[in-house]
Amino acid sequence: MTGTLRLALTIVVLGVFTLVLLPVQLIGLQRGWRLSTSLPYTWQRLAWWLLGMRVRQVGTPAPAPVLIASNHVSWLDITVLAGLLKPLSFVAKAEVASWPVLGMLAKLQRTIFVDRDRRQQSGTVAEQVAARVARGEIVVLFAEGTTSDGNRILPFRSALMGAAGAAAGDRMAAVQPVAISYVGVQGIPVGHSDRPHIAWYGDMDFVSHFRRIVSQGGLDVVVRFGTPIPFGPDSDRKAVAQQCFAEVRRMVEETRSQKLHAGQVFSPSPKNAKGTGGVRGRFVGQAGEEVVNRSS
Repeated sequence: MTGTLRLALTIVVLGVFTLVLLPVQLIGLQRGWRLSTSLPYTWQRLAWWLLGMRVRQVGTPAPAPVLIASNHVSWLDITVLAGLLKPLSFVAKAEVASWPVLGMLAKLQRTIFVDRDRRQQSGTVAEQVAARVARGEIVVLFAEGTTSDGNRILPFRSALMGAAGAAAGDRMAAVQPVAISYVGVQGIPVGHSDRPHIAWYGDMDFVSHFRRIVSQGGLDVVVRFGTPIPFGPDSDRKAVAQQCFAEVRRMVEETRSQKLHAGQVFSPSPKNAKGTGGVRGRFVGQAGEEVVNRSS
């Protein structure tokens, strides 16, 4: 299938599928139908097929109640995880709700939005996350707080980690570290110079990035589930965040060590991308490096 045909097919099929099922999903969200948690899964699985995406799961998702703490590379991460697990929802920054198309899809995915400029809102958001986790749903926290260039993992934020403890009450819940790694394009392993072309970060335009990724097709993705970390009323959320960060970094490095780079898939440096300088020679970045907020 040519890139142009794949792009056209993806837009038409997902567009029609969304328009047909949109009323059903909206009613389901209002009335609390169980169907509203499974329709997004079906939508994302269809997206997998259209994009030619191959996702390999390593490890086992922890049983409820559990909060997932994942690294964040691209808008693709949502499609990867939401087509792998259900019932699933995400935590995202408030600005996402107002974005064209992506904002609507985020709402249909039952995303919990948080305004990071209003600290007093954190408690309310934590309560929403805790309520869903306590009901046995899976909530994904992109703990870096933004997307990276694909070669680095930024320090994990701890603000919402405590939601796992709130969900558990006087029992124990779990926070499970999860590592997403984009390892190949059309069967060709990708390396340091290719990852920023798959990542969506900095000032990258969504439309042009979407067009390039969909036209290319054939993405290979590995999702590793780490060891669940017990979280109770007396747990230190900052220590748990640091532990998740270390585990995700280890899993990403392990995945990359199993894939030898067989050549450069993409042409040099993506335009309008910030924060890539000075990191050559290391797959996983150093703590404290800044990347412009983009996706969550």
